[in-house]
Amino acid sequence: MSLYPISEFIKEKNYQYFPSFFDKLEAELFFSRLLDSIPWQQGTIKIFGKELLQPRLFCFMADEGIKYSYSNKELITFPWTKDVISIKSKVEKELNTSFNSVLINLYRDRNDSMGWHSDDEKELGQNPKIASITLGYPRKFQFKEKAKNQLTKTKSIELQSGSMFYMFDDFQHQYVHQVPKTKNITEGARINLTFRNILY
Repeated sequence: MSLYPISEFIKEKNYQYFPSFFDKLEAELFFSRLLDSIPWQQGTIKIFGKELLQPRLFCFMADEGIKYSYSNKELITFPWTKDVISIKSKVEKELNTSFNSVLINLYRDRNDSMGWHSDDEKELGQNPKIASITLGYPRKFQFKEKAKNQLTKTKSIELQSGSMFYMFDDFQHQYVHQVPKTKNITEGARINLTFRNILY
């Protein structure tokens, strides 16, 4: 497993990492506000025929008329809040693009996680652009090439509070990614905003 230096800007052909996209004060302020104001939801997943609660909370915000589904379930769409619009505006200005939706996940502690997956649903189009903002406690983000070979090398970046990880071009086709559970007993809460475009 390779671990990139967390303090350095990274630019590859289909992803970029901005370690200090928001400064410490901005990140702390947004984290506190979002934690208290977001209408958090908790979904369920079916494993071996048994319904279980997803190991994280979430909220989906989007422009009027936008709908999004994953795991065969349509998410409730909430209107944009002032703070999320502020974050979105800075992201769009930096990347010179626009987004019509955001999936916000709350990882409450070290036990919350997201398993291996790709954001390759048909609603996102052929080569989706997804900007991922981290606020709160740093968490490890892992990705690896899609392959049947279990020895596929896993890359790992510890996403810092205030950072942005930008995925574009064929990233979702080339890689699967996850946010694994951690053994760190002091692990705190992390809010992750993934801005994306849903096709009509």
